[in-house]
Amino acid sequence: MRYGEVAIKGPAVRRRFEKKLLSNIRAAFSCRAEIRHGRIFVFPDNMDEALDKLSRIFGVVSFSPAVTVETDFDVIEVALREYVGELKLEGLITERTPFAIRCRRVGQHDFTSQEMAAFAGSVVVREIGAPVDLGNPDLEIHLEIRENRTYIYHRVIQGPGGLPAGTQGKVVALLSGGIDSPVATYLLMKRGCQVVAVHTDNSPFTAPESLDKVEKIASKLEEYSAGVEFKLRIFRYGSYLEKCRREAPENMTCVLCKAGMYRLAEMVAEEEGALAIVDGSSLGQVASQTLPNILATRMAVRMPVLSPLIGMDKVEIEALAKRIGTYDISVIPDGGCGAVPRHPSTAADTASIRELSEKIQVEDEIEKIFRSASETESPE
Repeated sequence: MRYGEVAIKGPAVRRRFEKKLLSNIRAAFSCRAEIRHGRIFVFPDNMDEALDKLSRIFGVVSFSPAVTVETDFDVIEVALREYVGELKLEGLITERTPFAIRCRRVGQHDFTSQEMAAFAGSVVVREIGAPVDLGNPDLEIHLEIRENRTYIYHRVIQGPGGLPAGTQGKVVALLSGGIDSPVATYLLMKRGCQVVAVHTDNSPFTAPESLDKVEKIASKLEEYSAGVEFKLRIFRYGSYLEKCRREAPENMTCVLCKAGMYRLAEMVAEEEGALAIVDGSSLGQVASQTLPNILATRMAVRMPVLSPLIGMDKVEIEALAKRIGTYDISVIPDGGCGAVPRHPSTAADTASIRELSEKIQVEDEIEKIFRSASETESPE
């Protein structure tokens, strides 16, 4: 298993990150795992489970299921003949399949990488009769030689990359049932953050289906959190929305709603020991995400608000949502939010928001919501 960014850290940080990555792998599935020469070698009890879980562990750049043999020409020949025989049975190589041997060595040996590649290539040619094509092969067989052990493989499976979960502190993520906020949450998880997800239950302005969607999205995101807790906290927010609609101009509902969410997230962050708030804002995408409204809605919070999607367009965000597995959940119809005004403000000013916040006593209302919170365990 290969890791990228972790390897370029300073010695102390690298050791800490490697230790956490090993711990996260062991937490994800039953295995023996160890670090040698810039690689993590994983010996799982169940290979299929390991391949599935490794594809969702942050810090993993790529991995390859491999056959391990002694670094000896005779032993390698026997193993390679068996290996390509299996590939032939799987239909991955025939006598007409152009192939290449890629050899890499670590340590001292009495042969060169080119000599081993030439030897291995001749074994495959004799066994299968396939042609060698180093420039444009249909199949690459890798021999990675590390001291007295040789690893034979042909698959290189991509992992999610990033930093090991739990190495960068805790954040509170505002999580809705839409497309954007799950992607934003994923991106902060990818940077090594542990997440406390906060969802505002806006009933009676939203249907029960919206809550079900959020729980399913949280379950999907939790699949990427091996080794750290992923917590979902749900707050009943409908009473605050009702007060906003009753006591403030209709066009300010979305702005006041978002401002309250940030303040609620900050309260949760202070309780949880989190250091930042995360949201799915993409500049100009909806009314609350214009620059004036972003300024107005965040003025009451002191904590940094991280918006990893701010410069991405809808197509880019949807592509990432599909890749991580949240898109199909997010697009399930749920009726949307019935509190959205017909003509929401796109240019609220801070003075107006401050005045309205005092009028409807936002701080007191959000404090009540926070204190009466219902907390759910991480979804199974």
